[in-house]
Parts: sequence; C-alpha cells; structure tokens
Amino acid sequence: MTSTRLSSLVVTLTICGSATAGAIQSPDFALDVLPIFESSCTVCHGAELRESQLRLDSEAAVMRGGLSGPVLVPGDSETSLLIHRLVGVEKPQMPMGGEPLSGDQIAKVRAWIDSVEPSAPVLPASTHWAYVSPVEPELPIVENSDWLRNPIDAFVLAALEKKERAPSPEAQKETLIRRLSLDLIGLPPSLEEIDAFIADGRPAAYDALVDRLLSSPRYGERWARPWLDLARYADTHGYEKDGQRSIWKYRDWVIDALNQDMSFRQFTIEQIAGDMLEDATLEQRVATGFHRNTLLNQEGGVDDEEARWETLVDRVNTTATVWLGSTLACAQCHNHKFDPFSQQDYYKFMAFFDNSAYEILKLGQGESWVVEPELSLPTPERAAQALVIETELESLRLELDTPTTSLTADQLRWEGALRRADADWTTLRPLEVRSRGGAELTVLDDGSILVSGDNPEADTYEIEAAPDSTDIITGIRLEVLEHPSLPNGGPGRDADGNFFLSDFEIEIAGTRVELDDAVANDFQRGYDVARALSSRPGSGGWALDGSPSRPGLPRQAVFVPSEAFTAARLTIRLKHNMRRAARNLGRFRLSTTSIEKPLGIVRLPARLYPVLDIALSDRTEEQATDVAAVHRSVAPLLDPVRERVAELEQALDALAIPTTLVLEERDSHARPSTPLRVRGSFMSPGELVYADVPSALHELPADQMPNRLGLAHWLVDPDNPLTARVTVNRLWEQIFGRGLVETSEDFGSQGSAPSHPELLDWLATRFMAEGWSQKSMLRTIVTSATYRQSSAAPAELWELDPYNRLLARGPRFRVEAEMVRDIALTVSGLINNKVGGPSVYPYQPEGVWNRPYSSYRWELSGGEARYRRALYTFIRRTAPYPSLTTFDAPSRELCTARRVLTNTPLQALTVLNDPVFFEAAQHLAQRMTTEVDGGAAMRASYGFRLAVSRVPTSTELDFLLAYYRREKARFERDLVAAFEVTAGVSDGSSELALVDLAAWTMVANVLLNLDETVTKE
Repeated sequence: MTSTRLSSLVVTLTICGSATAGAIQSPDFALDVLPIFESSCTVCHGAELRESQLRLDSEAAVMRGGLSGPVLVPGDSETSLLIHRLVGVEKPQMPMGGEPLSGDQIAKVRAWIDSVEPSAPVLPASTHWAYVSPVEPELPIVENSDWLRNPIDAFVLAALEKKERAPSPEAQKETLIRRLSLDLIGLPPSLEEIDAFIADGRPAAYDALVDRLLSSPRYGERWARPWLDLARYADTHGYEKDGQRSIWKYRDWVIDALNQDMSFRQFTIEQIAGDMLEDATLEQRVATGFHRNTLLNQEGGVDDEEARWETLVDRVNTTATVWLGSTLACAQCHNHKFDPFSQQDYYKFMAFFDNSAYEILKLGQGESWVVEPELSLPTPERAAQALVIETELESLRLELDTPTTSLTADQLRWEGALRRADADWTTLRPLEVRSRGGAELTVLDDGSILVSGDNPEADTYEIEAAPDSTDIITGIRLEVLEHPSLPNGGPGRDADGNFFLSDFEIEIAGTRVELDDAVANDFQRGYDVARALSSRPGSGGWALDGSPSRPGLPRQAVFVPSEAFTAARLTIRLKHNMRRAARNLGRFRLSTTSIEKPLGIVRLPARLYPVLDIALSDRTEEQATDVAAVHRSVAPLLDPVRERVAELEQALDALAIPTTLVLEERDSHARPSTPLRVRGSFMSPGELVYADVPSALHELPADQMPNRLGLAHWLVDPDNPLTARVTVNRLWEQIFGRGLVETSEDFGSQGSAPSHPELLDWLATRFMAEGWSQKSMLRTIVTSATYRQSSAAPAELWELDPYNRLLARGPRFRVEAEMVRDIALTVSGLINNKVGGPSVYPYQPEGVWNRPYSSYRWELSGGEARYRRALYTFIRRTAPYPSLTTFDAPSRELCTARRVLTNTPLQALTVLNDPVFFEAAQHLAQRMTTEVDGGAAMRASYGFRLAVSRVPTSTELDFLLAYYRREKARFERDLVAAFEVTAGVSDGSSELALVDLAAWTMVANVLLNLDETVTKE
C-alpha cells in the first residue's frame, strides 16, 4: 500500500471514527470499552500473557501502559498510541492476527479516551479504588424520577439515561412472586400464595410479601447455601482417605444466625473468634467451625506439622477471599505481582491462626494424627446422664492406669509366660509351594519362603504343609521377614518394601477353617491384620506402617481358628489384591502352636520384644512404663474393670450426643507468630513474623489485641474498605446473577471494575449504617424498581448488553443446583421441610462411593428424610452428590466465592431420568389427577402452574394435551410399561387408572424438565 493510500485510509477511519464517537455520550470504561477489549484484546493483554507488559483488562492498567510507555493521552485520542495501533497507523496493527475492530468499536474507544480528564492521575496499585474506604455518594439527579422506588434506582437510571436507554416495564405479579420466593427462600410459591398475591390490590402488598418471605424459616436455609460454599462446608475430611466428620451443627448455626438476622459484624466475629469472646456460649464456639471445615489429611506417612500448615494456608486464603475479596493467596510464595500485598503480609496474617490449639495424637505403630478440638453438644437431660457415666469412667480408667503390687507380681508371671509361649511354636515345613501369578517361591533352610520372578498386581500363594497329625493347632503364625533381594529389604515386593495381604485362608481336605481372630504387632493405620480374615471378604487387608524395621524386632501376625483342630495335611493361601498396585509378600514363614492363648506375645508391640530380656531393675523408665501399660491392658486381674469400662462406653455411645469441630486458642500471652516460608515451601522456614494485618490496608484497631479476636474486629471495622463492599456485592450477585463487581472473589487490580461504582459504595455505606443487617440490605434490593423489571427485553437490548451490566431488565438465569432439586420436591409435594439436623442420604446412583481406601457405604435414608432440602444432603468431598455436581455445585474442598453456571445435555438427562426427579414426576402426576376435579385440560393447566407459577398459553396447553394423548395410547398398548412407570405410586385399582397415571407421569416429567421450571424469570 502506498503512503498516499495509507494516509487516505487513516483519514477515512479518523473521520468515520470521530463522527461515530460524536454520537456516544459519556462513555463508561466498564460498560462500553472493557467488553470490546475482552472480546478482542485480553487474550494477549490480560492477566495471563501481558504481552509487552501491557494489560487492557482494567481501566487503571490501560492508563499505566506497557513497555512502550503510555498507550493513551488522556483527553486526546488522535495522538494516542492505542488508537494508532487499532487503526493501523503504527504497525503492527492490533489485534495482531485477529479481526480488526469495527468502526463503531474504535469510535467507543476514542470517545472514552477523549472523556478522560487530562489531569487524571495514574494511580499505583495501593490506591486502587477497592483499597479506599467507601464514602456515601450523593444520589444522582435523573429525568424520569417517577420510576424511582428507592435510591438504588437513581444510580441505575442515571447510567441508563447516559446511554439514552430506558428501563424495562415491571414484571407480571405471578413472575414477581416466583422471583421473590426463589430469591428469598429458595422455593417456588404455592398456587394459593400466587392467587392471594394477584388478588391483593393494596399498594403495600408487595412489601408485605417481601417481609413474609424474609421472616420464613426457609430464608436461612436458602441463604446458608452460598455461605457454606464460602465456608467449604462438607461432611468428610477430604484427601485420599476422606473420612467422615461431624460438623453439621455448624451448618445449623449458620441457618439459625441468618434466620435471626444476626448482624454480619457479629456473624463475622463469632465465626473467626467466637471461642475468644468473654463467657463464650456453646453456640459461639460452634460458630468457629467455619475454619474447621479445612481438609484433614489422614494418609499414612503424612508429616503432621506439614498437614497442619496446609490448614493454616487454607484459613488465610479463605479469610482473604470471603471478607476482603482479595487474592492474598498469591503472596504465599513471593510478593503479590499486582496488588499491594507482600509475602511478609501473608505470613503475618497466617500468624493470627497459628496460635490455635492442636495436638499430635500418637496412634501407635509409628502412626500419628493432628487433632484439633471437638465440642460435645448434649441436651440437658443427656448431659446429666453423660456426666454420671463419665465420672465413673474416669475413676475406672484411673484404676486401669495405676500400678499396684499385685499387678507387678502378675506382670513377672506374664512376662515369663510370654517368653515361654514365644518359644512354643513349630515351623511348618512346606511340602509344595506355588504362585497363581507366576512368581517363583523358594523354600529356604530356615523354613521361610522367598519369592522372586514375576510380581503381578494380584497374586495368591498356596502352601501345602504337613504338621504333626497329633498336634492340636490353636494358632497359626505368619512372620514377614526381610531379605537383601527384596526392594528396600522387604518384607514386601512393593517399591518401598511393603505388602498388602488381602486374605489369609486355611483349608483341610477342601474344607475351609473358620478363623475367629487375628492380631499383628505391626500394621498401618486402617490396615490391621483382622481385615485379612477370610470370613470378612473385601474388608481390606494387612499392611505395615512403613517405618524401617530393626534387627531383633520380628514382624508377625497370629491367626486364631474358631475351634482348635488337628490335620495331617493343610493348605494355606495368602492372597494379595491391592488393585492397581503389586504389593505381594517377598519373604515369610509359617508356624503353628498348641498353647491355650496364642495371641499372647503378638499383642506386645515389636519394639518391646527385646525389653522382656532385660531385668525389671535394669530397664529405663520409658521401657518399664511401656511394658507395664501393655500388661495392664491384658491382665486378668483387671478384666472386671475393663468389662465395666466397655459397658459404660457403650452406654455413652447409645446417648448419641452430637459433636462438632471447633477452634480454641492455646494458652499463651505471647504475640502469635509463625515462620515465613521461603518461596512458600513448608520445608524452608525463614524469619519469624508476628501477627499483623496487611500494611496497605487500615491498621488493627488500637483497642484490639493482635490475635484472632482482634483480626475479626479489624475485618468489620468501618475503616475496612473491602468487607462491606465485598459482602453487598455478593448479595447482589445472588439476586442478579452477576455482581456489580463480576469477579466477586477478586476486588484487586486484576479483578473486574464495578459496573456501577457509586451504587456499590452507596450499598456498602448503607449496609454498615443499618447495623450490617443482611435482611435489610436484601429488602432494599428486592423492593427496588430495578429488581422489579421484567426480564423480557427486545432483541436489541440483549445484543447490546447480553450480561445485563446496564441493569436495563430484570434478572433471568438458571437456578442453582440445590434449588433445581428443591423445586422438583416442592412441586411434587414430596418435600420435607424439617429444619436442621444430621445430613441425609437421598437416592444416588449405585457405585458412586465404591472408591479405593474406603469402607463407607451410601445408606439410603428412610422415610421422609430422603425428601429433605438439598442443603442437608451428605457431602463427600471425593465423591460429591452427582446430580448437584451436574448442576455446577462445588466439591467444597476449597472456598468457592461464585459458581460458574453451565448448560449441558447431562443436566436435561438428569432431570429426565434421575430417580429423585422421576419420583417427583410420579407424585406431581398424582397431584394432577387427585387434586383437580375436571378434565385433561384442567389437569394439564394445574400441573403447568405448579411447575412454573403461571397459566399456560393455548399453544403450551395444546402441546401438553397432545403429548398426554400420545402417551396414554402407548400405555394402553403396553400395560407392562405403564406398571413400570407408576411403580410405587399406583394403587392398582384398575387398568384405566394405571394407564392414566402413567400418561400424566410422562407429562409431569416434561413439566419438571422445562427451562422455565429451573429458571428464575
């Protein structure tokens, strides 16, 4: 292209751009310019790539420019590098490799640059708008003041009038009551409620409806759901083992607090530091379960301190997300790249939580576990019963732990018997040995068997042996032995020398010997040898704890038959089936005994075997104490005491006193501290830092100590620029589907700019001024004309503003996962509205919980419990409830600030076929046939109204009737199918009734699957 042609093109673009820009009045970066950059530019100039260190995803970033310096001249688009690159005056033209911006798009960018005041400062990150405390703005003056219902509308209408746009008309009353009901209590309204609201012509009818819904006990359940996402509430620990925990009392505390409209200030303080309040109540201590929702790693070999440190990391990151809307997590390894948070800030913040009480529980066999406080919550009656039992238990346990002269004498006899018993074993000499998996088994001189060759994932060793036929066998011993040829010395063939014995079987002449008990002196937690009894198939197996063995410390297990036996020949099978891991034994030896109590010495931990050969007077204090403790645990003199303890413990368990996980502070007068971790690695502790708040934000209140309680007060201090904004934005997001700041988890420089910044600040200041009342804030939002708009809008508005950033129409989006299920249960009449209590187990597909390392089973709840709201469904982190995850519910492993909604075919298939939804369709069909005294048209209309809260159009009704007639004809030809469709609900009174109910069930199935049924209009 020649320079003349280039100049002509630039002039043409400039003229066209300027002419179009002249028609754009008061452009807004977030509403007008950012969507252009997001669609064409931020792939290269966004948070991820930042080509040439230029970012175009926030107004402040554009103002700062990149490697080439500023890209715009405030107030002068003609000389701005950004425009030159967009129109191609300077090369390369942007976007590089993509479609050039249209003339209208360039005109909008021009108009915005021209509107920027020449004196506008380029602010550093520390003066980013979100880090400046909000000040209540003046209400803007608008032309159409008659539309206003409250101050929210003034801010929204002012923005619309700048765009020369008008708000949408008010929605129909049946739409408004359904919208309000879903928003405030999470359930659709009944037909009686709809009819009453439509008939109520009073001006105050709408406000009265809002107040009624806000006072419903269902309100707390609906609004607990998003909070529990933030709190990462679940009923299991997470990680590989994912054991169950009891913390549902925290969930119930959240529901109660919301129903009582506890101020968000108090709501915050009690969850962060309820245990530290003066004379803290049980409920305030329960509230601290917020930070006990962290994952707990129960895997073998986990470093206890590192596992605890991971919980501290989670508490820091969660607190910053929930209250500050900040990505403080980015400062764990280094200073935050974009926001004013240093790595020092991160670990100072962590120090607030590093003074919480915990202990390392020693489980034996080299295993330990980090344990934090647990709180019992009995009723007064059960508390009194428990006190009596626990008082007696305390006395009995003291007796079990107290040495006496008679016990010492008995211990000497016991030790002598153990030494004699250990010698009274006869090694079984194998006659035949074989491996089903192809391994090579070799019998060594000492009678042990060494395995070599193939090492399959599953293998069974068979040993044929001939004990003395006159010997009565009372026990069989399996010694697992080391050998230099084995990985890590053995005794197993796994890479670390371990093994997994899934079954141990004994057979005589084709008849299996029943085994009654098994004990090992070494095992990994959760893998004791009793799990390898052949009478318990599939219950697990025996594995070692993973710690290195020491010479003279034999590892062994003893198996005891239900009845002693004799045999001239027997077969012993050792089965290994770990699934996806080759963990077979590498060397072992089998022995038999005739002694009366063969489990004697094996109950003694292997590390104490050598101590038996040391005289009592020569033992160390630790050795003497350990052996005496083991003796007391089996001493016949104490059998009556142990039996009584077992009875009392069983009685205590029968009281079923609920417990919940809580936080407690360690007794310490020192300022909480924690080591800074170099590059964020637990393995690299650095300098010690002391509890403090991020330096870029306001200081800790002068009257507060630097501890968790002080932090809680700091979070809700009026000077905090973030907490109120973040909280009202989250409430707005729940109502409108998108926050005023879209990135509700990130108010920093990488997050989205607010679409209506003055409205956000007005809501935040109003929230604090009205006592941090969430109900009051929600009342203000839902009584606004903005909220009451129809969600129906002309195609032009949808094209101009697909995400409704202008708020020129009412909210419309699919409801959340839990609400999808609750709507079906409500419409069908199945829902159980009990509030609170332990989590329940509704229908879910078979096999979801069939995962490795877990013996838990999904036990279907009985009766009406299975029809409770989805909020009460048991949440297992590694296997969440399938229909909820299908509709985008998180696993609750980490704090989730906002759910990203998807639309997939699997969602429609779930509502069509999931047993919960099909059962709901059956019962909805029953309602349609039993609650309506009329023909098919009335029944179809009734079911439609139940599902979507409005009367169907004639076209909709015609479709439903045609579908009903088609299905009825099908079931008349196939009564078996009709029976299957109505199984569980049909009374079988007649074929006619069966066919009719089956046809209406299919119609109900369609109604529950309508887009409108699961959408807030």
